[in-house]
Amino acid sequence: MLGITGPPAAGKTRLAGALARSVADRRGGGFAVVAPMDGFHLTNSTLDALGLRAVKGAPETFDVEGFLHHLRRVREEPRATLWWPEFHRELDAPTAEAIEITPRAKLVITEGNYLLLSRPLWSEVRPILDLVWYLDAPRELLRARLLERQLAGGRTDAEAVRFVEGSELPNAELVEQSRALADRVLRLPAD
Repeated sequence: MLGITGPPAAGKTRLAGALARSVADRRGGGFAVVAPMDGFHLTNSTLDALGLRAVKGAPETFDVEGFLHHLRRVREEPRATLWWPEFHRELDAPTAEAIEITPRAKLVITEGNYLLLSRPLWSEVRPILDLVWYLDAPRELLRARLLERQLAGGRTDAEAVRFVEGSELPNAELVEQSRALADRVLRLPAD
């Protein structure tokens, strides 16, 4: 099990997907599967009830217990077919049982911001994984990508700036604190 972590918009999803496709090209389909942490976002209605919608993407806006449960099942049940949730940006919501992990999967790549976070429950993620890579990117590139992502999601310029400055970049700073815990640090060139 490989974890790919780093700040929001560093390119974790792109790297995980490229790695899985590369392995599939050599080993065949299903050999490598991407199981993203984003599938464990709390629903918008739950975030609204908790008063956390404005900081969606922060550690407390995820179902970390569900994430840990799924990671443990992947580790402990290699001969089972398991289902993993996926987050859909266009819906701004997770979809349960969207990704199939079959016994053919020998490499499961999970990617997300908080794989190395040292907070309660989050600190239980790292021991489950064999390796964790940290994908780094310059802050200005992150900011530009995050703004683009928010604008594409339908926010106005002012809403996008407010969300990026008030939630996404502070999350990036939090994630950066765990960088030294990674087995490997990668810095990919900008697009």
